[in-house]
Amino acid sequence: MLNLIIFGPPGAGKGTQSEKLISKYGLVHISTGDLLRAERNAGTELGNQANDFISRGELVPDAVVIGMVRNYMISKEGANGFIFDGFPRTIPQAEALDRMLEEFNTGISVVLGLEVEEDELVKRLMLRGQTSGRVDDQDESTIRNRFQEYLNKTLPLQGFYTAQGKYQGVMGMGEIDTIFSQLCAKIDSAQAS
Repeated sequence: MLNLIIFGPPGAGKGTQSEKLISKYGLVHISTGDLLRAERNAGTELGNQANDFISRGELVPDAVVIGMVRNYMISKEGANGFIFDGFPRTIPQAEALDRMLEEFNTGISVVLGLEVEEDELVKRLMLRGQTSGRVDDQDESTIRNRFQEYLNKTLPLQGFYTAQGKYQGVMGMGEIDTIFSQLCAKIDSAQAS
């Protein structure tokens, strides 16, 4: 089973590359934001628990999110693998994900980190803000703040997965297809070893 995590700062191209990877490798996309909405809309026990936290303006605890990921993976039994998008965001979440995947006798195969310079991200997001209407992509100081949040909270995952021998960085600047080819080479190399 091929299980990927794709991460990088806002505007690095995660969504674009995820779609291409899903198509090429036959993976199932796991977006924790989508799972939260689906569980809440379905009125499941986990969805109701999440709703209680969200209604108080609190973050949904990792245990609830992991439960949703577990349920989703069970519902997709027989999948070739999964691509995790937006999760994990912290080392405790990564540790919880590793423990949960062990229950399925699998683990993370490779972690793909899209590495993009801050000024390039600002340029991309400002352009996206002009075409998408996303308010958070229209203000440079907001964009730079999001980048700092990424550096402070999510980038430590790079060290966590490097220590496991799973992190593979790819320069996320250049042509989309060139970046995609580099990502595929990292995945194929990890599968061969």
